[in-house]
Amino acid sequence: MKGLLLSKQYYSEIGLPMLREQFKPFLNRMTIGLVGEGSDCFGFDDELSQDHDWGPGFSIWLDQNDYHLLGKELLTAYQNLPKSYMGYQRKETPEGRGRLGVHSTGEFYARYLGVPGIPRSIGEWHRIPEANLAAVTNGELFFNPELSFALIRDKLLDFYPEDIRIKKIVYDAAIMAQSGQYNLPRIMHRNEPVAKALACAEFVRHAISMVYLLNKRYRPYYKWMHRGILDLPALSETYESFTALCNPMTAPEALIDIVEMICQTVLHELQLQGLTSKNSSFLLDHCNVINGKIHDEKLRSIHIMDGGNTS
Repeated sequence: MKGLLLSKQYYSEIGLPMLREQFKPFLNRMTIGLVGEGSDCFGFDDELSQDHDWGPGFSIWLDQNDYHLLGKELLTAYQNLPKSYMGYQRKETPEGRGRLGVHSTGEFYARYLGVPGIPRSIGEWHRIPEANLAAVTNGELFFNPELSFALIRDKLLDFYPEDIRIKKIVYDAAIMAQSGQYNLPRIMHRNEPVAKALACAEFVRHAISMVYLLNKRYRPYYKWMHRGILDLPALSETYESFTALCNPMTAPEALIDIVEMICQTVLHELQLQGLTSKNSSFLLDHCNVINGKIHDEKLRSIHIMDGGNTS
């Protein structure tokens, strides 16, 4: 049983009848679903996930005035719902307490984004951890009367403003070139195992980040970054390449070829998206070309190795 399906059925069979009975006049002022932290919200949960912060439950989001009006009463009613459903019971940890239940829309987004809605500036966008953006746009809305919660969510799902996406692409391409294409072969020639592991880790992190950027999807928490590639419409074939690159049984002489294979796959997608027309196999050679497509002068002028962080 996947947690998202379990929670949806729990809402439909247990939660909704209670809401219709006790809060019917306010029902169309609620957004209800499962969104946020946790593998179940991403659909990545398995049997191991069920030992903590997993099980039947859902969230209700209210606009600020309605939250002040009936938030406490609604939370009490929610907490009085049956704790078990279909043989499952939610095992809540102190760290996971409060993820589900009743929330103010503005306070929910402010918790993850630092602002109560859509970021308004480049600086605000860059201050948000990307995993937090993934957390507020995952899951499913079970009841959506298109209130402010869903309107903000829809705008966030449109992804970063294009200038910011391009700057992040430039940064990831530069680090991929530096760590994987340039430094890794030199480190291996010197037989430095720790430096080799660090270079591979740096390459993998930025290459996976690049895959998400090219799909216009927010990169989730590091534990799920690799798993999430399988659900992406483009470049999902890199999943196996990353697996091979991190497999200790992979022959050392094959690592450079795998790095180049990933880089060439990424380069092909960059060309398909019209971000570069150069043919060089070295990703660093493309960075200034891609960076030149940024319209915002201040963002464009930031060094390609700085990641465009203006905060």
